Amino acid sequence: MRIDAHHHLWDLAVRDQPWTRDIPALRRTFTTADLRPALDRNAIDATVVVQTVAVAEETPELLALAATDPYVRAVVGWTGLTGPGITDRLAELRELPGGPALVGIRHGIQDEADPEWTARPEVRRGIEAVGAAGLVYELLVRPDQLPAAVRTVRDLPDVRFVLDHAGNPVVGAVGLEPWTALLTELAGCPNVAVKVSGLVTRTGADPAAALRPYADVLLTAVGPDRLMYGSDWPVCLLAAGYDEVLAVAETLTGGLSADEREAVFGGTAARWYGIAE
Repeated sequence: MRIDAHHHLWDLAVRDQPWTRDIPALRRTFTTADLRPALDRNAIDATVVVQTVAVAEETPELLALAATDPYVRAVVGWTGLTGPGITDRLAELRELPGGPALVGIRHGIQDEADPEWTARPEVRRGIEAVGAAGLVYELLVRPDQLPAAVRTVRDLPDVRFVLDHAGNPVVGAVGLEPWTALLTELAGCPNVAVKVSGLVTRTGADPAAALRPYADVLLTAVGPDRLMYGSDWPVCLLAAGYDEVLAVAETLTGGLSADEREAVFGGTAARWYGIAE
């Protein structure tokens, strides 16, 4: 089973996506009908749709989609971490149509000014509640927030984490060394997986060459059994089409065995999110 472990969907007629207002290429509706031809061309069997806005109504809508669309097999949604009643809210989401597809919770930490946001006690309590509910907590962070995220993963060993977009590294000579040190430290925590996603938009004309040093670190330190491919569609369209993004990931993993490639392109996501064939 081949799984796209990270993509987005939105309908501007239902809900605004304020972050797209200054990005004309993304300032439109993107549906599964738009994505389906690329999934079929590339033999993608299942997908994980991920939240885009910190609005409570979005997650039920994504769950309802998972209840009806055969491709969308898992949802990473949003709920407020710091207020009371998070355990009850998570339970309520799982009772909704499509509720069993809820596999994780994410917050746009990268939009928080505080580089230590994940270290706040009230945030940690919320993350622990997500883990206690049997869900993954996904980390979407800027490079300056990655040290605190690494500590959070280490300090909460009973929570399963996924690091989105490999921590959003600065691609280039300046960014490689500090990112490598942090990812190597993170790799020592067995309760975290890493998404090979959202990286092509951080490169130039030759994304495979630019990302090769980062892929080598991920494959060596983290290993294929804790890496998962995600297209980051439609955000990836700012740099490349779906087919090209997948081709870059396949190029970067070309030296792996068949079993290792299967892990990156499906097995890890299936195991981490509980996606059955």
